[in-house]
Amino acid sequence: MAPRANWKGFLRLSLVTCPVALYPATSESEKISFNQLNRLTGHRIKYIKVDQDTGDEVPNEDIVKGYELEKGQFIEVTKEELEEIALESTRTIEIDEFVDKSDIDPRYLIRPYYLRPDGKVGHDAFAVIRETIREMNKVAIGRVVLTNREHIIALEPMDRGVVGTLLRYPYEVRSEQEYFDEIQDVKVTKDMLDLARHIVNQKAGTFDPEKFEDHYESALVELINEKRAGKVIRPKERPKGENVVDLMEALRQSVGREAPAKAAKPAKKPRKAAAGQKEMLMPIAGKKPAKEAATKKPAAKPQRKSA
Repeated sequence: MAPRANWKGFLRLSLVTCPVALYPATSESEKISFNQLNRLTGHRIKYIKVDQDTGDEVPNEDIVKGYELEKGQFIEVTKEELEEIALESTRTIEIDEFVDKSDIDPRYLIRPYYLRPDGKVGHDAFAVIRETIREMNKVAIGRVVLTNREHIIALEPMDRGVVGTLLRYPYEVRSEQEYFDEIQDVKVTKDMLDLARHIVNQKAGTFDPEKFEDHYESALVELINEKRAGKVIRPKERPKGENVVDLMEALRQSVGREAPAKAAKPAKKPRKAAAGQKEMLMPIAGKKPAKEAATKKPAAKPQRKSA
């Protein structure tokens, strides 16, 4: 089942308008998450909102927003006042301009969303806008309000829908000079570049996210399964880093090492994204797992109980 829409409104290109819905294109739900517990009782920790000075709990209806002008001096802003300054982009994504995708600095990218027609009407207008963007080979730039904040959004066609990526404002991106000014100006020799280029060619491939595994998430699954099985957890030996003394020699050794390693390494069959980590946790006693996980030890890694 598709998640609920984060936003519903209208997509507009000049006088062409259609109702649309915006859905999150990414999810963190497959990742293992932890609760905070009281070590002595094992009970979950509950947070309450209290007055900083009196320590008394404050009910939600008595909590308002405030901007701190000086230490301890606030300007209160009500919900009604915030609604008064609501922007047109609260309900409409207005396409302002079209740009080349290469013009968008990757530092400005925040997160992707899926955009599709909302309901049974407006599909024709949606298709016209989508195919216009596709035909022009451009990215459409508009504005949208999410969580009471206006964001820049870049729209690109994908299959029959549109992907909208939120963008940062210039004041949100730090200048690289703050970090790069102290980097030494080093002259790299042609021999070094030739060796490094050879290593790159040996490692050349195509980007396929299915090839990558979240090793930390897998380690969490292994840790939880071992603790549930009553095993003693012992710290593992950490690899030690080595200082590079001779850069040229390190490059030469890398060239010699990468060639046979790449030829001998078997192709790794990627795990389907839908399987995730949920299939790898041990079942709770008395619960029949929905299906066995496709791992080296199937009996130890069936489906986890959903949270």
